Amino acid sequence: LDLSNCSLHSVPPGLTEATAAIVLDLTENPLTALPSASFLGFIHLQSLAVPLALECPGGNDAWQNVTEDTSSRLCQGQRNPCNTSVELAWPCPENSVCAPDGPGLIQCLCDNPFYGYKCLREGTFPMLLFGGILGTATVSLSLLLWGTQRRKAKTP
Repeated sequence: LDLSNCSLHSVPPGLTEATAAIVLDLTENPLTALPSASFLGFIHLQSLAVPLALECPGGNDAWQNVTEDTSSRLCQGQRNPCNTSVELAWPCPENSVCAPDGPGLIQCLCDNPFYGYKCLREGTFPMLLFGGILGTATVSLSLLLWGTQRRKAKTP
């Protein structure tokens, strides 16, 4: 994805849809900052070129090789932050596993068969019960409103 020399002052909001990008060039843009959340989900990104004034997202530790030339910084080989010997600042809760979520970013995914907040519920989500209750409540409320508001409708 070549976004070089596009007069970007900030990371475009549509960039979040390009998470499958492997190579991204942001050089020759007057960018002032690269918020780390801008690259959330970019797990396939292997080469990122940014203006020299900016650091690589996630820091130099998030990349295998960081090189500089006269006008740009090249961040290559995104590292998996879950495979480092350094303990994570926010370890994943019990019954979950760490997964990369972009340069220097992680996400915690629940191990099977756990789900829910902090992966504390075991089994499967009760989809049938949830859908039944939600559907019943929706139909009941719709019928109630239709019955009470019907008299206010004017007939021609």
